[in-house]
Formats: sequence, C-alpha cells, structure tokens
Amino acid sequence: MPKSKFNHVKISAITAVVPENYINIDDEIEFFNNDAKLLERNKKILGLGKRHVIDDRTSNADLCEAAAQNLINNLNLDKNEIDALIVVSSSHDYHYPASACVLQGRLGLCNECTCFDVGGLACSAYVHGLFLAHSLISGGAAKKCLLLAGDITSTHSDRRNRNSNMLFGDAATATLLEWTDDENMAYFYTGTQGKDWDKLIAPAGGYDLPIRKDIADLEIVDETGNVWRLYDDIMKGLDVFKFTTEIGPRGIKEILDYAEKKLEDIDYFAFHQANKQIVRTIAMYAKLPKEKWSTETFSMYGNCGAAAVTMDICRQLSSQSVKNLCLATFGVGLSWGFSILNTSKTIVYPVALYKTPDNKMNREQKIKYWIEYFKRGNNA
Repeated sequence: MPKSKFNHVKISAITAVVPENYINIDDEIEFFNNDAKLLERNKKILGLGKRHVIDDRTSNADLCEAAAQNLINNLNLDKNEIDALIVVSSSHDYHYPASACVLQGRLGLCNECTCFDVGGLACSAYVHGLFLAHSLISGGAAKKCLLLAGDITSTHSDRRNRNSNMLFGDAATATLLEWTDDENMAYFYTGTQGKDWDKLIAPAGGYDLPIRKDIADLEIVDETGNVWRLYDDIMKGLDVFKFTTEIGPRGIKEILDYAEKKLEDIDYFAFHQANKQIVRTIAMYAKLPKEKWSTETFSMYGNCGAAAVTMDICRQLSSQSVKNLCLATFGVGLSWGFSILNTSKTIVYPVALYKTPDNKMNREQKIKYWIEYFKRGNNA
C-alpha cells in the first residue's frame, strides 16, 4: 500500500555530521563570469550559500560512522542492543558489500544485527528508511534499529558544472528508533513515478555501463558550458522541478488527510532541502505558514541527498521540541516519501563537524592498498 501507519515505535534520537571543509558560493564568482549581479541573482533565487564537502581521504561510510558514534556516545547506548542497521544512500562506498555490513563491523555491533542498504532513491530515501525501521520494530523483528542516512553528493558532478555542483553538499545523519509501550502513531505515504526514471540519473558506473577506458576521461560540454561525465548525476531540471512542485503539495495533503490532521496540527514541516526555489514553491502551493518551514538548511549546507531532510531537522529542531513533525521528500526514481511523526520525546542534536583523522588514506594510498590486496590473490 502507498499509505501505512504504525504504532509503538519511537524515534529516540537524531544526530548529524558534516565535513569541516566547506565552499562558499561567494568564492566561486569565476563560475558566474565574474559577474557579481549574476551571482547575487542566483543566491536570491536558489538560496546558494555554503556547502560542506569531503576531502579525498573521507568516504560516505566515514561520515555515517561518525554520526552513528556520536549518537551511541551521547546516549551511552549499549551496542549489543542494536539489532537492525539500515543505511540509506546513493553514495555507497562499494557496489558490495553493503555499507551496512561495513559499518556493522566498524561500529562493533553484534553479529546478530541484521544489516542492509537502501540505494537508488537518494533524496526520498530517509523516509523510506524510517518506513522500513517502523515495519521491523512494529512487526517484532527488531527492538532497536539504527538508521544511517548519508551522501557525498559533491562528488557526483564536476565542479565546473554550474547546473549541478553548486547545489550539493556532503553530510550524514544517524537516527535511533526503538519499541515503546506508548501508543505512538506514525503515518507514511510513499510512491514512485517510474516512467520518468531517467530524469535524474548517473548513467555510468553500474553494471549496465561499467566505467572503462572508453568513457573514463570522456567529458561532454553542453551548450551553456557545463562539463558532464557519464558517471555524474544528470538532472533534467524542468522535468524534476515540475514533478517536485506537483507531488510536494499533493503529498502533504495526502499525508494530512490520511493521519486525519490539519495544517494547524503540524508543528514543523521538514522538507528535502533541494533548493530555496523548490521548497518555497511547494510551501506556497500547500499554503503552509511561513514560520513552520525553512530553506535556511540548504543555504548553510546545500542539498545533502538522503541526509538533507534530517539535516533540516537537526538544524531547526535541536533547540526546540515539537510533537507533530511532517517530512516531505522527493527524489530519484522519481520517488517520494511523506511522513507524520510524533517527535515530542526525540532528542535532536545540533549538526557537528567531522574532522578527517590523520591516519586516513588518501586516494593514491587507497589505490596502492587495493593493488597489493589483489596481488595476494586468495592468500591471506
């Protein structure tokens, strides 16, 4: 069913991290023909500001691990009590194994912890992850579930691409869900418009079009001078804008009706932070009060993919408690996920900075490591 509801599941805590390195859009005026007025116009319309980006020693799993470890430490949580781990991302470190398997080992969770990834949904993935976690817990398959959402979307395009790269930042979040005896209703509305699967896509890098010599260095320059590679994200902007501004207001109405709630019952609407223009347009069509939604998270961190909506929660709600929280997300697929949650007892921590440890390998060292690993063949 596209709509579902669960009870006896609570969201105990949420944490978020971003890499300490960042790019300020004011420092990229060269990409706007050194035209200050053009830059200011883009800032005003899209909400461009800062975006935190990884260095070549940091992976998506590193950010997810840091967010998870912060949550575990803050709650003084017994790792052996976590019996499910879900990682939602479009930036998994490897085709396989699953990032959840890698992180289960790195976090030191028990071997009986069920682990799996959700990939290919990007910006709507967090709500789908929440849906799965609620399903596991309410069905009795797990009592405590750790949900990690992370993306390193700055790496999904070339910095010379002004159609895409300036929008995206890197982040990861961790959410702990667990069984509660309290009646704690949660409502979900999910769906997919799969006929438009190619409107937001990275064509190469999977097994349909693996990266080989014939495309590794191939660069396509479009009519406006943007540089594309076949393994970059490519978005048909007008089609995606049309989709998001249609499904956004409709999805909010659908989830409110399903939960039998009105606009005034919702304390805050956490949007996928695609950009200021999209969020503002949806909020306007949905007739949301201005004080109940924000685009500030995008201006501070950029579009962080699967972690974007959770980043907005940590950015906006770490200093205040809300009861009824509505999540509105839309992304690759084209897919969507809306939810209404009771977060009155949820601890929301502010966004923390991730500092790359000195002992992390850079790209050259990683390549050397795997060359030696392959040379050993089947030997230990």
